[in-house]
Amino acid sequence: MPTIGVIGGDGVGPEVVREGLAVLADVAEREGFRYDLVPFDLGGERYLKTGEVLPDKVVDDLRRCDALFLGAVGHPGVAPGILEKGILLRLRFEFHQYVNLRPVRLYPGVETPIKGKGPEEIDMVVVRENNEDLYVGAGGFTRKGTAEEVAIQTSINTRAGVERCLRYAFDLARSRGRERPYRGLSEEERGRGLVGQVTLVAKTNVLTFAHDLWMRAFTETARDYPEIKSDYQHVDACCMRMVVSPERFDVIATTNMFGDIITDLGAVLQGGMGLAASGNLNPARTAPSMFEPVHGSAPDIAGKGIANPIAAILSVAMLLDHLELPRASERIRRAVARVLAAGAPKTPDLGGRANTADVGQAVRNAFE
Repeated sequence: MPTIGVIGGDGVGPEVVREGLAVLADVAEREGFRYDLVPFDLGGERYLKTGEVLPDKVVDDLRRCDALFLGAVGHPGVAPGILEKGILLRLRFEFHQYVNLRPVRLYPGVETPIKGKGPEEIDMVVVRENNEDLYVGAGGFTRKGTAEEVAIQTSINTRAGVERCLRYAFDLARSRGRERPYRGLSEEERGRGLVGQVTLVAKTNVLTFAHDLWMRAFTETARDYPEIKSDYQHVDACCMRMVVSPERFDVIATTNMFGDIITDLGAVLQGGMGLAASGNLNPARTAPSMFEPVHGSAPDIAGKGIANPIAAILSVAMLLDHLELPRASERIRRAVARVLAAGAPKTPDLGGRANTADVGQAVRNAFE
């Protein structure tokens, strides 16, 4: 029986986690599986009361879980970086969650700001490297606080770290292609047996050391996946084309920093942050993976009961995928699709007046 660690966290985190757990309980009853929940008190309030961010003992307790479900981290009373680095980055690094997986899917019934594009054109997945690059924290200051101050932040990229991320992306494109071949392939490419595409997003013309490594690893890894088309985009061109022609993307593989940026753009394409789910994955399963909505703690609406819970609910679906319960995860996605297609209830971020609990209940009512 899997153990799921639950971190409600800050702001709207506990509100959306509550609905995610209610959906989890309902689908578990319908599908006939069991699980244990272990709550963890982590976030801004704990830090302000105790001065503790993430004690080693809690890390050990989290490590014993099979998966983690996180609401949000970020508190207006805590300086930026303390919670983000002390909780999010520490767990991502210590638990070797080296892939940040971000589906970008537009559901029927949801508006996108991209004119003339719909669900058929917006269906991609971003595989963001999650343990290297600028987020390692390598760097420092010289003459800090003076007019001559110098700040250095170093991007760290290893062959092992880059290649494992790329292999995950190619494996994902292969599995997606087996279920439904990538629609952006030409007839000639389909005739050659291609079923999917991986686009490397980097900046090889300027970052000629780190991204030369990425390009060489990408080219060499692609040889092991002859049925997957290889594509490359500079990050600036990628941002433009995600808006102009999102249908040209299937699986995107990219660096930690660039992935952080383009996945928020992807969230806007799919209708907003309230619909964007994510997973921080340890594919080797040597430690738990962590699943979370990407909207953050949203302190401006915390406590009002109007946060959109769908991103958290879809994160539960990703968690169930990781626990190898695909029927349950797909059942959640179908229920979410029904609610969104119906056009109501909708929280204010989608133009409605419903509250968080209303939408969560609607998803549970939409189960087959």
